[in-house]
Amino acid sequence: MACQQSRYHSFSSASRLQPRPSGVTIDESFLTEDKSTQNRKLLQKRRTLTGQFSMGGHLSPWPTYTSGQTILQNRKPCSDDYRKRVGSCQQHPFHTAKPRYLEELENYLRKELLLLDLGTDSTQELRLQPYREIFEFFIEDFKTYKPLLSSIKNAYEGMLAHQREKIRALEPLKAKLVTVNEDCNERILAMRAEEKYEISLLKKEKMNLLKLIDKKNEEKISLQSEVTKLRKNLAEEYLHYLSERDARKILIADLNELRYQREDMSLAQSPGIWGEDPVKLTLALTMTRQDLTRTQMELNTMKANFGDVVPRRDFEMQEKTNKHLQEQLDTLRASYEEVRKEHEILMQLHMSTLKERDQFFSELQEIQRTSTPRPDWTKCKDVVAGGPDRWQMLAEGKNSDQLVDVLLEEIGSGLLREKDFFPGLGYGEAIPAFLRFDGLVENKKPSKKDVVNLLKDAWKERLAEEQKETFPDFFFNFLEHRFGPSDAMAWAYTIFENIKIFHSNEVMSQFYAVLMGKRSENVYVTQKEIVAQLLKEMTNADSQNEGLLTMEQFNTVLKSTFPLKTEEQIQELMEAGGWHLSSSNADLLNYRSLFMEDEEGQSEPFVQKLWEQYMDEKDEYLRQLKQELGIELHEEVTLPKLRGGLMTIDPSLDKQTVNTYMSQAFQLPESEMPEEGDEKEEAVVEILQTALERLQVIDIRRVGPREPEPAS
Repeated sequence: MACQQSRYHSFSSASRLQPRPSGVTIDESFLTEDKSTQNRKLLQKRRTLTGQFSMGGHLSPWPTYTSGQTILQNRKPCSDDYRKRVGSCQQHPFHTAKPRYLEELENYLRKELLLLDLGTDSTQELRLQPYREIFEFFIEDFKTYKPLLSSIKNAYEGMLAHQREKIRALEPLKAKLVTVNEDCNERILAMRAEEKYEISLLKKEKMNLLKLIDKKNEEKISLQSEVTKLRKNLAEEYLHYLSERDARKILIADLNELRYQREDMSLAQSPGIWGEDPVKLTLALTMTRQDLTRTQMELNTMKANFGDVVPRRDFEMQEKTNKHLQEQLDTLRASYEEVRKEHEILMQLHMSTLKERDQFFSELQEIQRTSTPRPDWTKCKDVVAGGPDRWQMLAEGKNSDQLVDVLLEEIGSGLLREKDFFPGLGYGEAIPAFLRFDGLVENKKPSKKDVVNLLKDAWKERLAEEQKETFPDFFFNFLEHRFGPSDAMAWAYTIFENIKIFHSNEVMSQFYAVLMGKRSENVYVTQKEIVAQLLKEMTNADSQNEGLLTMEQFNTVLKSTFPLKTEEQIQELMEAGGWHLSSSNADLLNYRSLFMEDEEGQSEPFVQKLWEQYMDEKDEYLRQLKQELGIELHEEVTLPKLRGGLMTIDPSLDKQTVNTYMSQAFQLPESEMPEEGDEKEEAVVEILQTALERLQVIDIRRVGPREPEPAS
């Protein structure tokens, strides 16, 4: 059936590609008819032409009777499928030979495709070239169909060229899109940093404005008290002057009465007065009384208008008194500000003195514990492997407590080398998952350097990709991947015993703390990021890229990288880096040497001092938190109280960081943490000592100053 379909297909294709006979013409009315009529006439003509070609013998009848073998099936000439099809078609009972022209084209196409298959860098566009050439041969040989075939070829070539141009035009847009995406991400990060900085500035401005409002309120209260006092004095003066006015009115009335009586008496006693005209005297008396009445009205009007007016002398006296009181108030305010500032300075000195007292007391206790009796450490030089020279190198710059650790490490390492097997710890719940085993475990006896390198490789793999498993499970999977399942348990016991002994080695002690859950792995990651950031800042400050910095540059980089460190801490870092107060400013420091490590993973004193300051700052931060809470270690603390204490000692903390601290302290997932102000907050309690110990495990540190700096 497949061969018959192939023969029909080949016949149809060959019929379309054969030249048109001379007796076949095209009906021009065919172009004006509808589609159904055209299809019907085309089918009739095709049947007529097929009969003419088959009966007349103008074209070869080979495609009708052959097995349908054709090369235009997108199959490789050398493939097994192609051989099977050729073999099956060769076994067909019909053995009519192909046209010679078709065989030549097929052989040519097969050879070209075979050459392209042998090449290693052939592309799809290159594989189209043989077919393009075959099509050109058809166009050249079939003159009748040449215009139609040429237009078909040109249409396909034009479309391929258009697609190539479109692809070529889109490639720069893809690169530009990546660049624009990176620029947008950088702008977003810059805008977030700027917004965070503006928020901090607005918080500081808010605190300053609140202080200014309190100050103005105090001034307002003071002025109100003064106004009340002045109003009281004014009321008293008003009553005094009112009584004075009434007394004056009574006095004037009495004086007028006496004057009238005196005038009447003088008229009665004067003998010549009766000689005057009584009408004239009456008229003069009437006019005099009218003048008196008018004068009395004017006097009353003036008293009514100016009765509440303070005399100028009294006003000047009150003004002078008020000015004197204002000067005294300004003097007292200035004195109060000076006393307040002195009080703040004294409180800071008091806090620093308390801190120094606690530190000195702890040092005194440590000295009293370790200095009596004073051991003779020179006796160890003959016992330690390596002799006096190695003991002198190990004991250099160490106190008695550190020397005890060194001696214990030497004794432990000696005992560890003598052991050939470790006893398994069993499968108890208290046993770490990577140590659960019964029986004897082989001691691999690696060197200290090998252990350090193995731990560094484990850290690299842990930080290379995000791990969802716990750190102990990761450690055991790392050993299985590194040494195989059969030796993983032996290496786990060997590594565990080594890192448990060598406390003085930074890499081992930190790995042991993280492995046993005494410290979060974020602490190690954060410390590495801080060291990398500091090295980057120093490299940026080194404009000549010589690896050297001056004292001023070194100091500036430290202050910009650690803005919350005190001057004393900055000075300690500079001394750990090899600079002292007596150093010359012209000296240069090779800052790259500060970040180097020896073969056993020991860092330089500068990096060690960074780690010591980090641990001291964490202890001080938790001490301030305990002091702010004001409760004993064995008492319970609620979630809102602990959150309030953190926000008091570190106002710059954001909500996400506070929730992380609360989740660690109360061992609650962040998704289950009650919202601030929720009634469920009071139900979440924990012993203060337990909460502080849990916070000690994670990376907890100060984000900003305890009190915002006053605006200048």
